[in-house]
Amino acid sequence: MIEQDTIYLLRECDAGIKMGVSSLEDVLPRAQDDRLRSLLSASKATHNELKADLQAALHRFGDTGKEPNVMAKGMSTFKTNVEMMVDPSDATIADLITDGCNMGVKSLSKYLNQYAAADESAKDVCKKLIHIEEKLAHDIRGYL
Repeated sequence: MIEQDTIYLLRECDAGIKMGVSSLEDVLPRAQDDRLRSLLSASKATHNELKADLQAALHRFGDTGKEPNVMAKGMSTFKTNVEMMVDPSDATIADLITDGCNMGVKSLSKYLNQYAAADESAKDVCKKLIHIEEKLAHDIRGYL
């Protein structure tokens, strides 16, 4: 049970990181303010660093991870493109990323509870990812 919950939790974190990086890549070229672009870039780098640790943990269990839900990813990209066409401002970017961070925190918290038997190292990875998402949402509030 511990190993199974650990793998499931790590997979969900993997999908979450991939979704987060994809969302950041969607908006980064559209950011106008240098500070906002820097915050988004730094968060993307932090996501990618954690992704490397996560991939190593998954590899130890003989698992390759999980891709984000195709429908969720498609809807996210669609929403980003539509909202940026209507209002291509940094405020729109901050709003989109804040929504994504909040959804990520909610989902990851749910998985942390759902896979309670996961080992502590997997839980720590999940908690780090939650912290990264909360920090980014906090850091970009000034652009809302």
